[in-house]
Amino acid sequence: MTIIEIIVTILLGTAAGFINTFAGGGSMLVVPFLIFIGLPANVANATNRIAILLQNVVSVNGFKQKKILDFKTDSKLLLPVALGSIAGAFIAVDINEEIFKKVIAGLLIIMFFMLLLNPDAWVKANADKAKMKSPWLRNVIFFFLGIYGGFIQIGIGFFLLAGLVLGCGYDLLKANAIKLFIVLFYTIIALAIFIWNGLVDFKIGLILACGNMLGAWLGVRFSIKWGAKYIRYLLLVVLVIVAVRLFFS
Repeated sequence: MTIIEIIVTILLGTAAGFINTFAGGGSMLVVPFLIFIGLPANVANATNRIAILLQNVVSVNGFKQKKILDFKTDSKLLLPVALGSIAGAFIAVDINEEIFKKVIAGLLIIMFFMLLLNPDAWVKANADKAKMKSPWLRNVIFFFLGIYGGFIQIGIGFFLLAGLVLGCGYDLLKANAIKLFIVLFYTIIALAIFIWNGLVDFKIGLILACGNMLGAWLGVRFSIKWGAKYIRYLLLVVLVIVAVRLFFS
């Protein structure tokens, strides 16, 4: 990597760590960037998990210190998500690179419309109306969310937030903290699978992680006071650019 690429990677990691801790969606900036600087799509997806892991160590610890997160009471969904993440990671290992690039581009377009339709407002409006009563159904849903998260990190924050608020009845702040705890847990499993299959670029991953950890530290401190609306507009623009680039690269 050149000096400029290292600086850009750290800055992008900082932005991604902040966005991921603040709401979700930072990986939709990072994974395309890693592809653009020369990593194969599956390696970019795997390498990003180093930054996600270390970022969430910082953010989860921050929410725990602020007593928003309680490991004993907030760990009920870890098992189904973890089991799903194992299957998802193995899918990501074996998928064709060109197909994977198109999958990422398609997911970015989906995320664009989720952001455009202001999902946070929808979640707030329905939080008290849609508390899922069946624990079995909840476990099945979070198992499939685990498959998605193990397969690809992009957009998982939005899906987990919706599941935690609409399916479990948590408020957005609490749901955001539990989301980060869940992502931290399944990332350990997915990353181990990616390392075992030789898909992780440790140098780039650790450089990226320096930025992500700083962004996570900032994100915890701002997430309690702010909403995600200021970030959403930037993501809408970037989503279109990177999705078009991936489709036609």
